[in-house]
Amino acid sequence: MTALGFLSPGHSAEDDYQRIEQLLGSDIRLDLVHTDVGEELETGSADRLAAGAEELRLSGAEAVVWASTSGSFGYGWEGAHEQMRALARASGMPASSTSFAFVHAVRELGVRKVAIGATYPAEVAELFAEFLRSAGIEVTAVHGAGTGAAAEVGEWGEEELVSLAQEADEADAEALLLPGTALHTASHIETLEKILTKPVLTANQVSVWEALRLTARKVNAPSLGTLFTREPLVQA
Repeated sequence: MTALGFLSPGHSAEDDYQRIEQLLGSDIRLDLVHTDVGEELETGSADRLAAGAEELRLSGAEAVVWASTSGSFGYGWEGAHEQMRALARASGMPASSTSFAFVHAVRELGVRKVAIGATYPAEVAELFAEFLRSAGIEVTAVHGAGTGAAAEVGEWGEEELVSLAQEADEADAEALLLPGTALHTASHIETLEKILTKPVLTANQVSVWEALRLTARKVNAPSLGTLFTREPLVQA
């Protein structure tokens, strides 16, 4: 049994992890701990993450992912690295975040150009784009829907997801990224990829993939999209 740990602010799409655990269909357990939600970047503070990481460590988790996109890229490229170094020290296990999961997943797919479909306001979506550019990824289009609270987008279904994806997609983009962890996407990735005819990366999907990567596990799960059907690329 491989136990993977996730720190999640709020409760908007926690059942995505239950769904993904079912779709993995293997000896993998996904443990989710909810962290305290503070004002803006307080949510991702070292103290808040360390408290949740201790609970995961005691549960037997082998790696931890801070499952918040804006709560990591909002610190900037260098700040997000320091955030993860602090989490690794506090937890005593390999650590990453959803923002870095997107970077690693894009590299895994071998694509260079991506489009972003975010539920955030435009200026926040642009911060995510800047984070990706810092990793050497070309962002061809940034769409910020400017939707309200996580609880609101947590109610979205397939129709709203498809609309967001189609509005955000751009012909030159080789993959589409949907960074909101409040979005329920686990049951809809196949549909999105079929409509857009390209890989779609979503926040909860890449967070789980990142945790698997940290523990050197490879799982083939076609219903979770192209990312879960590839053999790993050999990194130089």
